[in-house]
Amino acid sequence: MSAAPMDITLKDEAWEGVDAQVQALMDRWLVPEGAQVQAGQPVARVILVKSSLDIAAPASGLVERVLVPAGETFGRGQPLAVLKPA
Repeated sequence: MSAAPMDITLKDEAWEGVDAQVQALMDRWLVPEGAQVQAGQPVARVILVKSSLDIAAPASGLVERVLVPAGETFGRGQPLAVLKPA
């Protein structure tokens, strides 16, 4: 039985001290949709209040679907991609 798909998100700690209405910018994806990734591997770079942050894969698996393309903004807790665990 395979594991359930999981969301790739910007960790809550990154949003500490940031106003609730502030959006982050998806700067770029470091891996394409369909890529195999390892747990902890940087998969995307985002910009939040003038800081560039890398988003790491929460588990090893396949980046099944990108939900926030490069150049788009997103809010706190919003899923950025779907990861199908290996």
